[in-house]
Amino acid sequence: MTNNNPIGVFDSGIGGTSIWKEIHDLLPNEKTIYLADSKNAPYGQKTKEEIVALSKKNVEFLLENNCKLIVVACNTATTNAIWELRNDYDVPFIGIEPAIKPAANNSKTQVIGILATKGTLNSELFNKTAEMFQHTTIIEQVGYGLVKLIEDGNLYSPEMTQLLEEYLQPMIDANIDYLVLGCSHYPYLIPQIKKILPDHIQIIDSGEAVARQTQNILREKVGFTDTPKSEPIFYVNSNPAVLKSILEDKYPVIEKEF
Repeated sequence: MTNNNPIGVFDSGIGGTSIWKEIHDLLPNEKTIYLADSKNAPYGQKTKEEIVALSKKNVEFLLENNCKLIVVACNTATTNAIWELRNDYDVPFIGIEPAIKPAANNSKTQVIGILATKGTLNSELFNKTAEMFQHTTIIEQVGYGLVKLIEDGNLYSPEMTQLLEEYLQPMIDANIDYLVLGCSHYPYLIPQIKKILPDHIQIIDSGEAVARQTQNILREKVGFTDTPKSEPIFYVNSNPAVLKSILEDKYPVIEKEF
């Protein structure tokens, strides 16, 4: 089965590029279109209705560009809007959820931490998943301010360090042995997080699993491209310099209203 249309990926900002990179590494020949809704970031403090509306706007832009499959590279958008997206649009969707299951199943202390947005932690989907692991204590922490600092280009600022120490120390004190990153922006914080956490605490994010699921859906339902490797396209509606920096200026970034 062959399908030369692009894979669409969207996030509330630049964080979903951590997911895009995993997809691009696994499927380098596939054409990809990445949409960064940085103007409306972060989604985590918005209402469910606002998140659904913004997600639909992003999807319609990607469908106008003939995307064959759409990856919702945002935990908040997935946990609040994935049902509505799958119900309203005739295209396969792949969402991203906090990787609670592998953390809970492998934890020896039976205490795990999750750092996520308010929108994700308050969502029905997240809470249904968490309820499946009654024998594991889940220390939840809203990452207030982290996404905004990343979106503003302040990844390595003293304020970022201070917030991470404030959020992670109670988890360390509670004896977690796994930290789940529940926001696609947060993998960019891993080098700093590792400086704070003891060495025995494992960090888990969802990027690799999402890439494998993308490959599975292409194989089973949509079709792979048979064209040579093509350059990805990145769209952003605010502050393109930060997206360019995250991409290390390897790819062109198009600033566009959507």
